Amino acid sequence: MYVPPAFREDDRAALHGMMRDARLANLVTATAEGLVATPLPLFLAPEEGPHGTLYGHLARANPQWKLPPSDEAMALFTGPDAYVSPSWYPSKQEHQKVVPTWNYVAVHAYGPVEFFEDADRLLEVVTRLTDLHERPRAKPWAVADAPEGFIRAQLRGIVGLRLPIARLEGKRKMSQNRAAADRAGVAAGLAASDRASDRAVAALIPG
Repeated sequence: MYVPPAFREDDRAALHGMMRDARLANLVTATAEGLVATPLPLFLAPEEGPHGTLYGHLARANPQWKLPPSDEAMALFTGPDAYVSPSWYPSKQEHQKVVPTWNYVAVHAYGPVEFFEDADRLLEVVTRLTDLHERPRAKPWAVADAPEGFIRAQLRGIVGLRLPIARLEGKRKMSQNRAAADRAGVAAGLAASDRASDRAVAALIPG
């Protein structure tokens, strides 16, 4: 990923936070048959390894887990993004030398991927992933709420994955390269949008 210095994010805690906020990732592997990608919810175990370890699962029918990767796998996490109109820059009135751009948040996690079929490990992954996303609900659903035999049967239809992160790349492109007045103009323009994602980006633009 191309990351100019103004947009680089190197703080481990910040990168982990961006990954958690993204919720859905794309797992990409390079194989003898070409690139393969699958959108997946993953959870991060930050205490495992220098950069943390990712866990998730994919359908057993998905051929990606059967195709040996030729190198590291990559998990792509994307956060809020928004189109930035040059009309929001006060500097437009001064010299007209402005163009549209896009603001966004992205994290790329690289590492060797392991696929596994062990039922107990799968149950742990499914339980942790479910608990993560059910926890905020007033009445959380738990894997244990379903009959054990039913859950065991469902586990036979998936394959687990573990990706110990060898390196992380983070990019937070939020108009940091613009003057304060231009940043304020972008934030105001996005804050007035009907799109929730635009308003989320507005809140991330530095003052």
